[in-house]
Amino acid sequence: MPAAGVLTAYQPRYTPLLTEKERSPPTQPLELAEKIADLLSDRQAVDIVLMDIGKVSTFTDYFVIATANNPRQMTALVDSLDRDLRDDGVKPRRVEGAPGSGWVLIDFGDAIVHLFAPEERDYYNLESLWAKGVSVVHIQ
Repeated sequence: MPAAGVLTAYQPRYTPLLTEKERSPPTQPLELAEKIADLLSDRQAVDIVLMDIGKVSTFTDYFVIATANNPRQMTALVDSLDRDLRDDGVKPRRVEGAPGSGWVLIDFGDAIVHLFAPEERDYYNLESLWAKGVSVVHIQ
């Protein structure tokens, strides 16, 4: 694991399509966060950051932050995360925001997803707010 606050390259893991019987749901918080990052990458989200905030937060272990280029793409990302993770038995606890607002938060418990429009991502700059003592993985 990289040192706190260090950016490292992250390559999505590509696996062949599995049947319903062969698919195993993510059981650990890191597995869930990595699966979310992989799904976002597959769906063309950009500037994906996976942050380990477990040591500085009591409400979740990981943030997955990504940018959608327009509200339509953000809607597609939200829908595909919901659909693909539900297939694995993982349901969101809560969804906040709307694609038209530029920020959607999806709470999966151990991992919280923040989907931003580019302008809102720059404005809120969550990476710098949570960077202290946090390991970061970044997908370009």
